[in-house]
Formats: sequence, C-alpha cells, structure tokens
Amino acid sequence: MTLIKSISGIRGTIGGIAGNGLTPIDVVKFTAAYGSWVIAKTNNKKIVLGRDARISGEMVNNLVIGTLQGLGIEVIDLGLSTTPTVEVAVPLEKAGGGIILTASHNPKQWNALKLLNGKGEFISDADGKEVLDLAERADFDFADVNDLGKVVVNDTYLQKHIDAILALPLVDVEAIKAANFKIAIDCVNSTGGIFVPALLKALGVKTIYELFCEPNGEFPHNPEPLPENLTEIAKVVQSKNADLGIVVDPDVDRLCFVCEDGSMFGEEYTLVAVADYVLKHTPGNTVSNLSSTRALRDVTEKAGGTYNAAAVGEVNVVNKMKETNAIIGGEGNGGIIYPELHYGRDALVGIALFLTHLANFGKSISLLRSSYPNYHISKNKITLTPEMDIDALLLKVQDKYKNQPSSTIDGLKIEFDNEWVHLRRSNTEPIIRIYSEAQNETVAEGLASKIISDIKEILKLN
Repeated sequence: MTLIKSISGIRGTIGGIAGNGLTPIDVVKFTAAYGSWVIAKTNNKKIVLGRDARISGEMVNNLVIGTLQGLGIEVIDLGLSTTPTVEVAVPLEKAGGGIILTASHNPKQWNALKLLNGKGEFISDADGKEVLDLAERADFDFADVNDLGKVVVNDTYLQKHIDAILALPLVDVEAIKAANFKIAIDCVNSTGGIFVPALLKALGVKTIYELFCEPNGEFPHNPEPLPENLTEIAKVVQSKNADLGIVVDPDVDRLCFVCEDGSMFGEEYTLVAVADYVLKHTPGNTVSNLSSTRALRDVTEKAGGTYNAAAVGEVNVVNKMKETNAIIGGEGNGGIIYPELHYGRDALVGIALFLTHLANFGKSISLLRSSYPNYHISKNKITLTPEMDIDALLLKVQDKYKNQPSSTIDGLKIEFDNEWVHLRRSNTEPIIRIYSEAQNETVAEGLASKIISDIKEILKLN
C-alpha cells in the first residue's frame, strides 16, 4: 500500500492500514485539513467537488462530502466530471477552492485528492505544506448541528465548459465541421467517455468511433496514454479509415493523438502542435517543464517568441507562465494550458484547438507531425527503496558530469549539445524518472542507458 503527499495532492492506493494507503481515515483527515485551510485562508465556506469514474470514486466522494459538511462547508457536487471542468467551475461558483477525486494516469487501485485554490488552480507548495501540517496536528473545528454544510448537485458544467471552449476566438467550429473528420476516441472507461463525445459533437464532428467510453472505472488497459497502451485504438483508426485517434487519461487533463496510419503523433508533440497554431495567431511566449521536448522551444523561437522551462508539476508551469506572460504552455505528457480559458491542463480545449489547426492545415495528421522538428524522448524509471538517498545520488551524478551545463531547478538536468537527460523524483509514484532526448531514438536510448549504468555503479559503490 502507498500514500504520497506532494505538490500534486494526496495520492494513494485504496485499502490497507491507515497512514499507509488512502484509507477512509486518511481521506477524512486530509479533507478536514484542506477544508479548514480554505475557511482560514478565504473565509469562504463553499468548495466545488468532482471526480473521475474510477471504482473507488463513489466511496471517496461520500467521505469527502460528509467531512466538508461537518466543517459547515457548502459542497457544489459536479459528480462525474474532469479535472479541467472543476478548475473552470471554482471561480464561476465563487468558491473558496475545489477538490478533484482522481489519481490521473495511475491504475484503478489508486485514487487521490487534487486540491485547488479559489482561482481554480492547484494550491502552491507552501499552501500544501500548511494543509499537511493541519492534517498532522488534526487541528479541526467542526460545525455544530445547526451549522452543517449543504450539498448542491450541479450537472451543468459539462455544457458550461464546452460553451466556454466554443467561444474562444481561435476555435473555428465551421472549419472543423467542413473538414468532416472521422475520429476514433479512447477514453479508458472514465469521464472522458461523457465529455469528449459531447465536445466533438458540439464541434460539428459527425463520425465518432467510441472505444472504452463507458464511465465504469474498469480501465481496459494501463490508463497512462503511452504508445504501448494504445494498440487497440491504433487498430480502430486503421480499420475504420479514421482521420485520427484521440486519447485522454481518466481525468481528461492529458491528451494524445494517433495518426491515420495507426502510428503515434507523440504525446510530447500535443503541446508543440497546439502551441504552433496559437503562436501563428497570437505571437508570444511559451513554457513547458524541464522534461518536455525542445521542439517547443524551436517552434516558439521560429515564431519570434521566448521559451522558458519550469520545474515539473502543473503549479510550477503555471507560475512560470504568469511570470513570463506566456500565451500557452503545458507539459510534455500531453498537458495543454491555455490561459485564455483557464490556468490548468485541459485536454478538451486542446482537442478544439488541435482540430482547428488540423482543419486549417488541410492535410493529414501524419504530415502535420512531419512538419515539426523531430526529437525522440526515452522515458525510463528506477524504483525507489526507503534507504535510497536521492539527493546524494544526484549530487554524485552531477559531479561525474561537472563539465557539462546542468540545472538543479528540479532534480538534475544535464545538457549535451542538442541532447539532454533529466533525473527527478516523481511527485506521484515512488520512482526516479530518467528522461533523455536526442534527434534519434538510438542516441536517446543510449544516453539513458549510460546514465542508468552510472546510477547503478554509484549505488553499488555505496
């Protein structure tokens, strides 16, 4: 059993002993801490709640609602929803914060509380530490019987979110409709199965091949939208002669595409393509995290803008975007952040902008992909053990490559001319992620293998 408390929220596996997993006791404790923090910080006793379709969602949802009511907080319950939809709803509801119950790309045994501030953005690292401190001290003051919070069920935000997307100047519904796209979708049996078809229909897409769109939480494959998990939709795209495939993760904040020949567009290139379209119409700056492809920098500089890198984590990217007045940003995992709508990763707005771009491009999605600088990222990981001293390990790797330019903003990133390798502790899993990028797969894989070999040698010497 696992329980991880980080900038990405409170994430854990369901069941087990309290404190070692996301048990009912842990759900209540952290919800009470967050609700107490919202009241103290904002004097606002309203919180928006939404969840993905994973099996434990209803149980966790009931625990969260009861706890917030016990604090005297009014709960706006969106029910089955998406992370970006809750982010959109928080400011519209004038709430003090929001909670999304989702473990994002993690398998079905996981769930999590993603915590938002009153702007509908993820709480900061400092705020998160305050919540964790409240939880540890159990410093809660529950309401008496006459002041319990009420629950308001609100199912209008699917349409409100779609309407806000359709109203964006860079979303061209007529161009998408005229393109007459045939699109296959894989929504991993979560809430994308509700939201993605509704959006596509609103965009004028008439032919939709739905794969795994029943929101029952029974993920038919590993829900992380990586190539090895997307073999089924690749077959559907080819067998149906579809123009493209669209894949989202369980809470619909990550987005990737499948080309018409069944090949992968590449989740790293989701942001690159959408940014290319936005930059063509709105010159400006961009941001992605340190583990994302340098192709975004290439596209940004070609358009006359400035690219900046942020530490991994949505809140870090958002902070850097605000600091640099970026017009678009995100993460190389298929996360699109378009401030014109809101400061949060949003697969739905990504779909609308991408389809507009593809419709205007007027050619196949594989030709669009070939128009961008071609880099290959190798993604590897090492499982952590409790006794492993990660900071000391990274210092030793840094010392080994002390003659190379490096960054320690987030873990360790080492530059090698047009190549790089990034080592960092995951915020969501007990692993070290090792990402490397080069202009071909062999070099990227070789660079990753060399660094992994170095790490193993260092660990052996210890």
